Order: sequence, then structure tokens, then C-alpha cells
Amino acid sequence: MRPPTPTSTPLPRTPAPEPGLPVPGARTASLTAMVTVLLLVTVAVGWEPLMSADRTVAVELHESALAEPGLTQANRILSDWVWDPWTMRALVVGVVLGLLWRGERLPALWVAAASLLGSAVQQILKVLVGRQRPVWAEPVDSAHYSAFPSGHAMTATVTCGLLLWLLARTGAGPGLRRTAALLAAVSVLGAGFTRLYLGVHWLTDVLAGWLLGICVVAVAVGSYERLALNREP
Repeated sequence: MRPPTPTSTPLPRTPAPEPGLPVPGARTASLTAMVTVLLLVTVAVGWEPLMSADRTVAVELHESALAEPGLTQANRILSDWVWDPWTMRALVVGVVLGLLWRGERLPALWVAAASLLGSAVQQILKVLVGRQRPVWAEPVDSAHYSAFPSGHAMTATVTCGLLLWLLARTGAGPGLRRTAALLAAVSVLGAGFTRLYLGVHWLTDVLAGWLLGICVVAVAVGSYERLALNREP
């Protein structure tokens, strides 16, 4: 008798997510949105423990800014040129043009739309909340529009988050991704800190900017992955 021909056992396939299941970005977006709403409400009603914390941080940093003019100037340069929202938006424009040149129209559209969404949400909330910025007898810097949320913190978070997502999509090596993540963390944290140090924002403004930025990125990435999943054959 001929021995039975061995048959290969098929490898188990990873089950695809069911259409009804939420993408991971949806959970992040929901969580950050809820925390932001809670923060907004406490700011709007002037909850004293939070307002006291805002004042304490603002006064201590302002005293340092007055005592260290060299450090203040360095923070002003970083805030006005390196981490300025227009610098971040110019970076996004460059990335979008690069994606279009490579023929990646959908990611380019998503990045541009997410950046515009972040700017729109930021400006709408500034108008609706109308929070006054810190007022000093000896200001070291000035800023326009209302304080809540911090535009610098939010724009840096949205821009860096989107760029990290794009880098992950390209399959970049772990070394490059770690370096990019470090630069992104320094930029996001630095953008918020410089605004506090220069006395033009409250701590809660910066926290709201970070949270809203994470929320926008999560919505953008989650919706893109959902669309990509639905387009798969």
C-alpha cells in the first residue's frame, strides 16, 4: 500500500475585526473627550481648587521668568519660532505635499483634514469659553485671543501625533520611531511649558490643549483605520 500523503496543516488566520467593533482610536477619543469636558466645566464654573492650582503655577513660573531674562528669551524663541502653531502647520503642509507627490492621496487628505479640524475646534472653544489670560504688572510676553485651550499645546500635539502615525504606517525601524517619539514628546511638552513660563496661559489651558490634541489624532487615526478596513476586499 502507498503510505498516505502528508498534508500541511493551515496556519491559523488572525480574525479580522467585526464591522461593529470600535477601533482602538475611538476609545482614546472618548476618554480624552470626557476628561476635556470635565476640565472645561470646572474652568467655566471657576472651581476654586483648580483655579488655586492655576494661580500657584502661574505665579511661581512668572517669578522665575522675571528673575531669569536669558531663560525667558530662550523660551520666547522656542515658543514664537520652533513650536509656534504656524511652524507646526507649515510642517503639516510639507508632509501633505510629500504624500501627494508619492500618490498617497487618502493619507494626505486625512492629515490635512485633521489639522484643520484641530484648528477649528481650538478657535471655537476659545470663543465659547472666553477665558482671560493671566494679567501681570510686569509681563514678559503677550498673546492674543482667549486662553482656553492653549493653541500652541494643541497644535503641537495634533501635528506630532499625526506625524508619528504616518511614520508607523511606513514601517520605519524601531530606532527611527523611538527617536521620532522622543522629539515629539519634547515638542509637545515644550510647547506647553513655554506658554506657562511666559505667563500667557494657565496650567489648565495647556492640559486642555494636550487632551484635545490627543482626541483629534485619535479620531483621525481611528476613522482612517475604519475606512481602510471597510475598503479591504
